[in-house]
Amino acid sequence: MSSIKVTLRKAKVDKSGKAPLYLRVIKDRKTKFISLSLKLELNEWDEDKQKVKKNHSNSTRLNKYISQKVADAQGQIADLETKNQSTSARKLKEAIKGKPLVNFFEYAYNRCEKQKDTLALSTYNNYKNYLKKFEKFVGHKELMFDDITVTTLKDYAGYCGTTLGNNNTTINFSLKILGLMFKEAQREDLVPLNHFPFSKYKVKKAKSTKRFLTAEQLNAFIKLEVSDKAKAPIIRDMFLFSVFAGGLRFGDIIELKWNNYNAKTHKITKTIRKTSRQHSIRIGQVAIDILEKYKTSNSKQADIIFPFANIDNDYFTNREQRAKVVRQAIALSNMYLTKMGKTLEFPFSLTFHISRHTFATRALNNGMRIEHVSKLMDHSDIGITQVYAKIISSELDNAVDKYIN
Repeated sequence: MSSIKVTLRKAKVDKSGKAPLYLRVIKDRKTKFISLSLKLELNEWDEDKQKVKKNHSNSTRLNKYISQKVADAQGQIADLETKNQSTSARKLKEAIKGKPLVNFFEYAYNRCEKQKDTLALSTYNNYKNYLKKFEKFVGHKELMFDDITVTTLKDYAGYCGTTLGNNNTTINFSLKILGLMFKEAQREDLVPLNHFPFSKYKVKKAKSTKRFLTAEQLNAFIKLEVSDKAKAPIIRDMFLFSVFAGGLRFGDIIELKWNNYNAKTHKITKTIRKTSRQHSIRIGQVAIDILEKYKTSNSKQADIIFPFANIDNDYFTNREQRAKVVRQAIALSNMYLTKMGKTLEFPFSLTFHISRHTFATRALNNGMRIEHVSKLMDHSDIGITQVYAKIISSELDNAVDKYIN
């Protein structure tokens, strides 16, 4: 329960003998004072009756003003406490002063919708899904930014790990989405800069492991015989094409057209889906040979090279349709690759993205400069590519430990 009272701050008497009049808000034994911008002489205020005495020339007008302020404040308190059971004295003060608290979920979901057309569809969906995940943890939508504290983050991280079985990488991403919304609200001056609980709580990052095929594993994969039925041969060719064509991502390969390939220069040129940057790369002989397998006398420049997914006009004009096609295609491709990896007895689950890692580690192992690898992989920062350099260094250390005593 909270209470509100009007009080004359006698300890703040000025040189003229007048003291300021305040609303005093008490919640959970904590007190906050809100100035009414009025000053009275000590003998002009009746504390018991909560009124300005008649010896003040404007007592009637002032009492009416004070009564209205009290009524407004009580209305604000009732409304706030109905919506939010965790209301503090400070929050009541802000609401009464006319600075309403900002609802986290209302702001975050609206922000997602405003950015929908500028975000990649996968990013937009991720934001919404992780917000819904947090909403399920909270149990309701009446959560203010001020309600999210370090304790909230710790409890949420515990829920993600214990109840949902999330690893630290997923937990960190779950918190990152909330932090992004905080920063956006702060940029709009809706949340004070000093309220950012994420700076006081961190989840230890899990050690990242980049899987890749060694030279022996890659040779075994190349020699692997797969059934001509269904699409196993196509996905194997696409995987190898990525390894020998700069680590092109799955989403770019399935939509690759013949007009993206210059047979004279052996270059692939296209706008990369993830970065929206035009990218040009000279491909190796293995990749060239793979393309030749799919080139026919009837092939047209606008035709898709690898017939793995249903790439039609809607795919290129409808973001939702494209996301659905890619999602289904990557799931199917990884199903095939997982089976191939098990056949070859790889010590990890084979996925398409490993082709990208394999290209990077092979290029660095063969002496390619890291800045060139970064350029070929269309990395925005060479720091991203340096992860692969660390892998190579680690592999070298392991070789020394194994063969040199």
